[in-house]
Amino acid sequence: MMFDKLASIEAKYTQLMNEMADPAVQADSAKFRTHSKTLAELQPIVDAYREYKTVDEQFAGMEDMLKDPDMRDLVQEETSQLEKRRDSLIEQLKLLLIPKDPNDQKNVMLEIRAGTGGDEAALFAGDLFRMYSRFAERQGWKIEALNMSDSGGGGLKEVIAIIEGRNAYSRLKYESGVHRVQRVPETEASGRIHTSTATVAVLPEAEDVDIQVHDKDLRIDTFCSSGPGGQSVNTTYSAVRITHLPSGLVVSQQDEKSQIKNKAKAMKVLRARLYDLELQKQQDAIAKDRRTQVGTGERSEKIRTYNFRENRITDHRIGHTMHQLTNALDGDLGELIDAAVTYFTSEKLKDATNSAEA
Repeated sequence: MMFDKLASIEAKYTQLMNEMADPAVQADSAKFRTHSKTLAELQPIVDAYREYKTVDEQFAGMEDMLKDPDMRDLVQEETSQLEKRRDSLIEQLKLLLIPKDPNDQKNVMLEIRAGTGGDEAALFAGDLFRMYSRFAERQGWKIEALNMSDSGGGGLKEVIAIIEGRNAYSRLKYESGVHRVQRVPETEASGRIHTSTATVAVLPEAEDVDIQVHDKDLRIDTFCSSGPGGQSVNTTYSAVRITHLPSGLVVSQQDEKSQIKNKAKAMKVLRARLYDLELQKQQDAIAKDRRTQVGTGERSEKIRTYNFRENRITDHRIGHTMHQLTNALDGDLGELIDAAVTYFTSEKLKDATNSAEA
């Protein structure tokens, strides 16, 4: 039951508070920091649970008074307010019991690649990168392209960028997947609508403490960087290609003139991809023990369609449609992202409630 779990959390909180008063714990800086962090995480739950118990006791007392005809009119309104507050606290506690995503506060490694559709797919990939760049600017986040490959026709074959800012991953993590565009290309004389795709991957930036990469597992090659069409950019071996031998992952970086800077950027991308591989393994293991769900956020899914003729964007995972495509491509993504976050938070709430009541 949910309340058994809450009682257990309160007991743990009380135990840690008592241990914090122990001089031995205060003298152990590592243990003191660990206890402090755990207490900070538990305190909102404990505060809400203790308020709930107080309100529930008051409500129970009022119910007895309601049975007395002489007291009923006096306590009716107060009882109603207590009942509303109690119900509100129950919903708050359910939300607080949803497991926290440890990556929510992290920066984002954003990867966009043109999919099916040739030049149109590359143009759409460019549109998506501008859309996320403008959204990041609206949030006050910093975005930097680490690697960019032009298509030659004004679009992008691929772009890898880092987005730094508060709650970046928590806001963007449901953007991963296949994005589809339906529009009439400028070169299409008959006005026929073409369908193209681009893939978006949103990865939490991995720090050294998140994923350990050993030198013996890496093969590092250097080469001369080049521009579009093989045009020489410089004649020094500044470009870097890193192969992670155990996984087979390959990352290339050539935007900087410095080999050291290119290597540092490549390692940043590699760590994020390796970290994401580990997360995928964990999620796959969990999924085997859970019911099949629609809209799991898997990248293989077509998550969204952008229809230019109808000025429409539809998120297929959650059944949400809006008719402000132009505004969205200009970075006004609040409605779309809020709808996705609300939906997936609601799904997690159902799981947390079912787990707590099991």
